[in-house]
Amino acid sequence: MSLPAAEIQTGTHFHIHGGTGGVGGTGGEHGGGGGPGEGGTLIYRNHTTNLNFYSDGRETARITQEQCHSALALVQCPPASPIFQGRKEILDKMQQYFPSDNKKRMVFVLHGLGGSGKTQIALKFLESCNGYTTQFIVNASSSEALNTSFMNIAISQGFGTTPEAGFQWLISKNKEWILLYDNADNPNLNLHPFFPRCTHGNIIITSRNPQLAAYGPASHSQVGNLDQENATLLLLARAVKENTDENHKLALGIAQELSCLPLAIVQAGAYVARFKCLMNYLSIYRQNKEELLRQHPGPRHDNYEWTIYTTWQISFERLSPVAAHFLQLCALLHHSNIPESIFAKATEWIVKKQRDEAESLQEAREFLQNFVSSAGCWQEQMLRNIVAEIEEYSLIERHELSNTLNIHPLVHLWCLGTLSNKVLAQRCMLDVLGMAIDLGPDGYLGRIALRAHVENLVPDLASISSQFWAQYGAIYYDGGNFERARRVYELKLKKQRGLLGDEHPDTLVAMANLAVTYLKLGQHSKAELLELSVLQQRRKLFGDDHPDTLLAMGNLAVTYSKLGQYSSAEPFELHVLQQRQKLFGNEHPHTLFAMANLGATYTKLGRYREAELLEISVLQQRQKLFGNEHPHTLFAMANLAATYSKLGRYREAEPLELSVLQQRQKLLGDEHPDTLLAMGNLARTYSELGRYTEAEPLKLSVLQQCQKLFGEEHPDTLRAMANLAVTYSTLGRYSSAEPLELSVLQQRQKLLGDEHPDTLLAMGNLARTYSELGRYTEAEPLKLSVLQQCQKLFGKEHPDTLRAMTNLAVTYSDLGRHSEAEPLKFSVLQQRRKLLGDEHPHTLVAMSTLAATYSDLGRHSEAEPLKLSVLQQRRKLLGDEHPHTLLAMGNLAATYWKLGRYSDAELLELSVLQQRQKLLGEEHPDTLVAMNNLAATYSDLGRHSEAEPLKLSVLQQRRKLLGEGHPDTLRAMTNLAVTYSDLGRHSEAELLKLSALQQHRKLLGEEHPDRLLATGNIALTSHTTGRQQAAEHPQHQGLPEHREVLGAVHPDTLPAITQAQGDLVHAKDDIGMASSQEYEGHVQHTGVKRLSKLLSKLKWSASKK
Repeated sequence: MSLPAAEIQTGTHFHIHGGTGGVGGTGGEHGGGGGPGEGGTLIYRNHTTNLNFYSDGRETARITQEQCHSALALVQCPPASPIFQGRKEILDKMQQYFPSDNKKRMVFVLHGLGGSGKTQIALKFLESCNGYTTQFIVNASSSEALNTSFMNIAISQGFGTTPEAGFQWLISKNKEWILLYDNADNPNLNLHPFFPRCTHGNIIITSRNPQLAAYGPASHSQVGNLDQENATLLLLARAVKENTDENHKLALGIAQELSCLPLAIVQAGAYVARFKCLMNYLSIYRQNKEELLRQHPGPRHDNYEWTIYTTWQISFERLSPVAAHFLQLCALLHHSNIPESIFAKATEWIVKKQRDEAESLQEAREFLQNFVSSAGCWQEQMLRNIVAEIEEYSLIERHELSNTLNIHPLVHLWCLGTLSNKVLAQRCMLDVLGMAIDLGPDGYLGRIALRAHVENLVPDLASISSQFWAQYGAIYYDGGNFERARRVYELKLKKQRGLLGDEHPDTLVAMANLAVTYLKLGQHSKAELLELSVLQQRRKLFGDDHPDTLLAMGNLAVTYSKLGQYSSAEPFELHVLQQRQKLFGNEHPHTLFAMANLGATYTKLGRYREAELLEISVLQQRQKLFGNEHPHTLFAMANLAATYSKLGRYREAEPLELSVLQQRQKLLGDEHPDTLLAMGNLARTYSELGRYTEAEPLKLSVLQQCQKLFGEEHPDTLRAMANLAVTYSTLGRYSSAEPLELSVLQQRQKLLGDEHPDTLLAMGNLARTYSELGRYTEAEPLKLSVLQQCQKLFGKEHPDTLRAMTNLAVTYSDLGRHSEAEPLKFSVLQQRRKLLGDEHPHTLVAMSTLAATYSDLGRHSEAEPLKLSVLQQRRKLLGDEHPHTLLAMGNLAATYWKLGRYSDAELLELSVLQQRQKLLGEEHPDTLVAMNNLAATYSDLGRHSEAEPLKLSVLQQRRKLLGEGHPDTLRAMTNLAVTYSDLGRHSEAELLKLSALQQHRKLLGEEHPDRLLATGNIALTSHTTGRQQAAEHPQHQGLPEHREVLGAVHPDTLPAITQAQGDLVHAKDDIGMASSQEYEGHVQHTGVKRLSKLLSKLKWSASKK
């Protein structure tokens, strides 16, 4: 018997592999088995000679001992790749496992997918080890290769020419040695007989088979993808590219595309090095994936001969036909989290169905027979056997806890290329998946888990068997793909109508499914027509109290709510709840749905306390029934949080909303509509808590995702657009807010009509922005229209009506019509006290706005107790550092200033400034407002040298943050100019004021109040410097224009100016419900005082003339 040939390298390190098969032998992957002709060949390489040893099984040698030692002295074990990167965690683990002074045998196993770099990790470890006098790498791909390797160990040491001699030499060596069993991938090969029979020595095994971890149960590592950074560095090293910022970015993109698999990265780097195409590689790869992954261009950096695809093809060809087919079908799904339950449920479905029902599903039926026992039942062990066989080559990975399967993304791509008839395979898997989809109420989580697989599997809707339209429609609906759900449900309804007629119960189910999908798409009128028809037919067929009738009634009520018809929705929802309590009891899931819907309607109707009681009950019961992470529990949590927000209990709302968002991201993904809803709700609460910089990126993300998922006109997109606009307004970015709000209003008028609550909300938001821009005459008719429609729709006491009333009153105040504003604000305060109590945030807003009007009317003694009460309540509810508390403090300080209590004002303003600097930083807009107000008080106290640095800082920060032409920057410019005048630096003052006037004209037009104030300030400076002639033109224009814009009796046309802005209120769009939010007015009382002085100066000048 001739032995296999082996190539060796000699010295204290050895690299032993199979060589060329003997004559008549069979070639193998690492060297063939010798045949009956020429014996195995042992090849020694040194720098000058090739030495050959021939063995014919009789242990005769044609090599001198001196020649053997000479070769051994020169041959080194191959080092790790010179471009090796990363793997520190595994290397550290190996270093800790193999202590230098250990005397007993240690075994470490590296297992993972072919191409993951297992051998290179082992070589890198050996390269860094100094504690082992002898290191061998043996080929463990087969028993023949192992025998050859141990024979060559014996020869290299002059110990004999048989495998047994190699084992004996290792057994006899008491000093440390280490063996690397490389490529031990054959699942049918038992390695244990090839371990030296001794208790010392060390062993490393590399294998694709994770079962070999049993050789090192406490000392094994699964070798997966590289981390992104090291994958990027590996690609750049192989591509021979410098690690510049630009190259790093390009290489990172390639590494991510290749899932950071080392062999794929090396192949890509070799291609880039050869064709010099780093910048264009991704586009080339995406057009030629299979070709690029099959080839290895350029010289190799190590001894690994296979490409990524040939590596896996060899493993694939060793699988049984059943296992290979199973892997191919799984590759048609998404590569991660493939539920094993698909095959269990589909098998159970096929077993239960009559043969004629499943006749059209031939391919699927034949495939599922692999999991049917002789008794005709589903047999789980058959699935286990198939999965275990594929796992032995690391072509699939099973997660024990979740009972799901994962395929590496690149294996997934490769496996698709092995399909000889992809269309037939798709049809088989489409039918298997259709059988597995559970349409029952308990199947929601299962359907969500299949969403990504359906998206990956279905090439077009026509490929879905009509037998499974309802199943795939449910997947699309639950997954948030409402447009695809609509198309499938329309097909289903058309078929049912043709087969069964309009009145058949199955047709009504199809109609109801299509209706709720229309509702999700914002097509409310279409939904209403279908739901009315379903309700009428079910009443006719089943009566009013049948569960199916109640379901139709509840769905119609939800549609009425979407249409803003809350008074029509309430009686339906109340009836549904009462009947379900009667039929199912208080804790049944159907009863809880009815309770939740009624609670949501109560919220819409402003009956928050009634809503809260229902929602707490729903949440508690769902937590008991389903646990904290179930979608139904999350909906209950979100609804309760929304009600807490309505009640002003933002601190209680935030943790609920954060939990809902995190769980939905985990369960549904970042782009699901329900996740986006949760993100929008959390952003709203952040805004209410004054955390605007946290709110903005969330709202922007929601808008972008809604535009991507639904398009520009969908209700969810419009809501996201409105929410983002609110934040822009809050941050003073009115020019960014206006086009968004105008677009929202126009789309809602088109889709919903002029009287829908959401349209009115959009109209109120746009009017608010007009007010912020000083366009009060444009704001007034919009706000008046909103108020009239709210009174018509909701009545005089509804929260939306009260908000509209407040907003209109604020505009009256802006126009100086305080006598019209006062009764409206007074009425709002009374109603809010009645509905919400004295401590509710909305009540406090009403109190603050009424106090501002009292201040406007010069009734400061009436304003003071209201503002003091607001401050005290906010301190109690929100704490001393909340933005709303600081706002109240600033407003009270303004009243103290009006009353001449400058010292009291200074203390409050100093406190506000210090808190805002601490909470928000030096550059936050609110901090700058506080800095401006304190500076104004310093000016009023004659402390101009203290005022100047504060005003200068405000101006510098606003220029940096907002730009030269922003209204707030212009106010800061004017205020600093006034202080320069007070300090006698008139030339500096005039330059600033002229600049401010030019910017005002450009930004706001000729008639905006801020522009008129700037004009007056220039006139004042001209008088101060004695340049009366230069000031005549502004004087002549200023007063008539001011009178024209604001009215002849507006206080700003009189010598005594008393306006100090208080809390401004605007409508806010969130989760389909309106809420109010305060706006901080810039209490620019220095500018006001200086305009008063200006008017006095002008009168003096006229009398002198």
